[in-house]
Amino acid sequence: MASAKLKELLNKAIAGEIQASIQYMWQHVQWAGTEHYAVADEFKSIAVEEMKHAETIAERLWYFDGIPTTKPAPIAVGAELWEMIDNDIKAEEDTIVLYKQIQKVAEEEGDPTTRFIFEEILRDEEGHHDFFTSVKAGKPKKK
Repeated sequence: MASAKLKELLNKAIAGEIQASIQYMWQHVQWAGTEHYAVADEFKSIAVEEMKHAETIAERLWYFDGIPTTKPAPIAVGAELWEMIDNDIKAEEDTIVLYKQIQKVAEEEGDPTTRFIFEEILRDEEGHHDFFTSVKAGKPKKK
């Protein structure tokens, strides 16, 4: 079964996914102007995807007899478009680092299932990062 360290990392991942889901959904709601129409649907889509990630990770933690957190990591919505985008890029970068760490710990513990779960989720997170950095560069694109 999973170590206390891996369970703690899984809960940190859940808190981050809940945070991202809330953060991106509120940004979707709060954006206005022409920029809103270029990316709003993608923000909403990413927010829903983040919640699905939280559920997947919580199910894995529950399998290990862990108790999934219901508390999000600190939410940083931002007041204007570019502040929001900068917050989101940072959140995705932190998530990518964390998920690589989780994969490493899972590998060390002989847990290929958790490693595989995070390989799949990491692909999505890298896509989110690509989307946000593309918006910042002025070239919004769908993932």
